[in-house]
Amino acid sequence: MIELKNVSKNFGDVKAVDNICLAIRNNTVMGLLGTNGAGKSTLLRMMAGVLKPDDGEILIDEIPVWNNPQAKGKFFYISDDQYYFPNSTPKEFGSFYKTYYPDFDEERFHLLLDKIDLPADRKIRTFSKGMKKQLSILIGICAETDYLFCDETFDGLDPVMRQAIKAIFIQEMERRSFTPVIASHNLRELEDISDHIGLLHKGGVLLSQDLEDLKCNLTKIQCVLPEELDEKIQNALLVLKMQRHGKLLTMTVRGETEKVVSWLNTLNPIYCEAVPLTLEEIFISETEVAGYDIKSLIS
Repeated sequence: MIELKNVSKNFGDVKAVDNICLAIRNNTVMGLLGTNGAGKSTLLRMMAGVLKPDDGEILIDEIPVWNNPQAKGKFFYISDDQYYFPNSTPKEFGSFYKTYYPDFDEERFHLLLDKIDLPADRKIRTFSKGMKKQLSILIGICAETDYLFCDETFDGLDPVMRQAIKAIFIQEMERRSFTPVIASHNLRELEDISDHIGLLHKGGVLLSQDLEDLKCNLTKIQCVLPEELDEKIQNALLVLKMQRHGKLLTMTVRGETEKVVSWLNTLNPIYCEAVPLTLEEIFISETEVAGYDIKSLIS
């Protein structure tokens, strides 16, 4: 388990991470989502022991991360711009990481290289951005660590390769204790793989919740009701967003779907239906509540 206890990090006058408390359970896929500049990469670097928190502490399996080789042996960190030796090949790079991660599975590494058609003896500097991303993910998986920290992991991968990497993640979780932590601003990357979501905004955590619970506690409703009932609805329900197009009223409401729909049906609507929310819609709703409103940005 990973625990972040009152973690903060400043860069001069900029508060990049502000008093974050977060727990990441084992054998789940943790998605760290956030607005631009929310502190995702800074948080991941502190979890990897690259940056030292100004305040608070980060524990992996109850072991402090900072300046602690025992804790660092439990995870593999893939940065947004992974470094490679200029003239190295994937085969050489795998051998290099074997010296730092004794459990590194070289046989599985070469098997996966063949499966996704990455040449083991070609210079990495000749690889495309997507090929370099694939290589870094395979090395991270084959390091056989309990945790894998990924910063914008799927950026640069084509749709087929993204699905292939996600399938490998799932296989690893079925095979052993494996907990990927994925920081991204691309919600669609994480929606079909994340078990738990941490939503960051302005250096803090807006929410941390299982994805299914998160979807259950927010409801998108489309109904046909007279406009004069809008105020009554807003007073009775916790409405995060309300839009009206003629007689059609569309709302995002916090609360259980069945209870929300049941109450609205007491108003005798001509039509009332709950519509599934995407992770993108949840993200927009929660950040708008926190003051990150698209209307204020373009007005």
